[in-house]
Formats: sequence, C-alpha cells, structure tokens
Amino acid sequence: MTKSSARTATTRIGKHIVLIAVGILMLYPLLWMVASSLRPDEEIFHQAGLFVGEPRLSNYQDGWSALGQPFSHYIWNSLIVALGCIVGNLVSCSMAAYAFARLEFRNKAAFFAIMLMTIMLPIHVVIVPQYILFSQFGWTNTFIPLILPKILATDAFFIFLMVQFIRGLPRELDEAARIDGAGHVRTFLRIILPLMTPALATTAIFTFIWTWNDFFSQLIYLTDPDVYTVPVALRSFVDSASSSSWGQLFAMSVVSLLPVFVVFLIGQRYLVRGIATTGIK
Repeated sequence: MTKSSARTATTRIGKHIVLIAVGILMLYPLLWMVASSLRPDEEIFHQAGLFVGEPRLSNYQDGWSALGQPFSHYIWNSLIVALGCIVGNLVSCSMAAYAFARLEFRNKAAFFAIMLMTIMLPIHVVIVPQYILFSQFGWTNTFIPLILPKILATDAFFIFLMVQFIRGLPRELDEAARIDGAGHVRTFLRIILPLMTPALATTAIFTFIWTWNDFFSQLIYLTDPDVYTVPVALRSFVDSASSSSWGQLFAMSVVSLLPVFVVFLIGQRYLVRGIATTGIK
C-alpha cells in the first residue's frame, strides 16, 4: 500500500469515527429518555448513564391511564388533527402551486413574492388575531382552528416546494392535454397531480411530523382535557405546584414518538425523492 492510499484510508476512517461519535451524541437525549422511562422518579435525575438496573414497566401502565382518559384518546385526537391538516395542505397547496406554476394572471410575480414573504412571518405574530377571530366564531376547544388554516393554503413552504416541482415538468404534457380538449381542471387532475407524487408525499410527511409535534397552537386553542392532543396531554404530567410524574411523562413521550418513527420510515424514500426533485438544496 502506497503512502497516499494509506493516508486516504486513514482519513476515511477518521471521518467515520467522527460521524459515529456525533451520531451517538445526537441520539443520547433520545436514548436517555427511553432509559428514564424505565426508572423510578427518584432515580431519573440522579443518573446520567443509559444503564437500567431493574427496568420498571409500571411507568407505561400507570402513564397510559394517569390523565383520566386512556392515552389512546389523546393519540386519536392528534391523528384527527394531523390527518385533517394533511388533507388540507395536499388539496389547497397543490391547487395554489399549479396556479403559480402554470396559469398566467395579473400581478402573478407580486403575489408569489408576497406568498414567499409569509414564510418569514413567525406564528406568534398572527396567533393573536387568529385567536380573536376563531373565538368570536365559537371555535375554541375544537379542532377547526388547527385544521382550517391548512385548507386555506397558509403553508407557503409547501406551495413553493410544489411550484418548483411543477416547473420541472415538461410543458409539452400540458399542450398535449390542451390539444385533446382538456381544460386546466382536467389537466391538473389527470396530468399534473399524478406526477406530483414525490412532492405530495413530502408535504404529507412534513405536515404530519410538524402537526404531531406542534405544542404552541394546540395549547392556545385547546383548553378542555377532552380535546387535548398528545403534546398538550404530555404537558399535564408536569405540575409546577406539586410533584411531577417524570417516569410516566417519559414513558408516554416514548409512546408518542412511535407514530413519527413509523411515518418517517415508511415515507423516507419518498421524502428524499421529493426534496431531490424540487430544486431545493
């Protein structure tokens, strides 16, 4: 082996060691949470290691029914909100993206720029007027304030992602459909939409993960325990006035992460394919 090849092999091994170390460092909080879910409350913050001497599965059993309702009730609430947001984003964002990518109308560039500017607008700026509006409609403590904005295409990031994808599709497909007598609606439904599967899958995955993990908006609108979602229900395990059930909190946190892992593992190849084909780098 020459000196150059030996140096290259040493560099490659060093890079792999660094990457593995960084990966372990990033995974440590997750692994510590799993280990803490198997420990008694009095031992959780006294041990920084991952070794569990006597696993305590009672945290899962007690945490499942600790909030008055089975934890599956809050999982079901989160699924309703997540599925509603997914459907809303897929329908509204795809239609808006087609309009920006294929239709010609007055001030199109200005509207597209305004749409992109909303990406930089933090949710804390609009949450107060939105809450006042939904409160006057009597929609607080319902899932409507969480789902309705998605139906109105308020997620500019997904519109931009789909616009980039549609712009990559050849316009000859539109012209061929137009020659066959298809209008914009038929072209969108029969030609463009089936080809947008990677972008739609990416939108669905991101929407599910972001909605499932959303705490701020759900905490604002949902104050009735019967309509709590998973993030708000997990907050109920922590009581600033009395003792907190940390073992049960970590146990239910592990349970709440399972749907996210399942969705990510199933849609991983669609996620990578969607990002790679939209020009976002």
